[in-house]
Amino acid sequence: MKYAFILGTSAYIVPQGIISYADGQHTKEILRIKSIYHDTEEGSFLSIDTDIKDNDGHEVKVGGNRAVNAGLFTIKTERDSVTLYKSDGSLIIKVHQLDDETAMGLEHNITAELEVNMPVVVIRVNGDFMAENLHILGENEKLFINDDGYATSALAGNSLRFTADGVVI
Repeated sequence: MKYAFILGTSAYIVPQGIISYADGQHTKEILRIKSIYHDTEEGSFLSIDTDIKDNDGHEVKVGGNRAVNAGLFTIKTERDSVTLYKSDGSLIIKVHQLDDETAMGLEHNITAELEVNMPVVVIRVNGDFMAENLHILGENEKLFINDDGYATSALAGNSLRFTADGVVI
C-alpha cells in the first residue's frame, strides 16, 4: 500500500504511512497513519499516532486519535482529519485525508506522480511543531524545516524522514 504525503506544495510517496525524524544515530516516528477513512465503509475514519512537540517545547503525544500525555493541547477529529491545537487555539498539526477529487486537483507535477505511483491515500499535513530539534512549518505554499524551504516537488521513495539536512526519501 502506498501513501502520498502533501507538505506545502510537495508530494512524497512512500510505501508506509509514516513520517520519521532521523539524526544519523537514531530514527523516531513522528507521525503514523493507523487507519484511513473509506466513504464506502460505515464507521471508518482517519486515525493517527504522533509524537512531536509544540513550538514551545511541550510534548504532544497521541495514540489512535487520543491524547497519550496530559498536555496543553486539544484534539479535534472528523472522519477524514485530525487536528491538534495548543491551549491558545493555535495550530500544532493538522492531518487531513484528501478525497480523490481534491487530490487530483493539486498541481500537475503532483497529480502526474500520483497517477504513476497510484497511492491508496493522499494525506495533507499542515502545522507548526517540533520533531526533536527540528522546527517544522508546513503551510499550503511551502514546507520549512528549520529555516530551509521546500516547494513544488513530487518524489517517491522508501521512507519519509525529516533530518537536519532536510527531507530524505
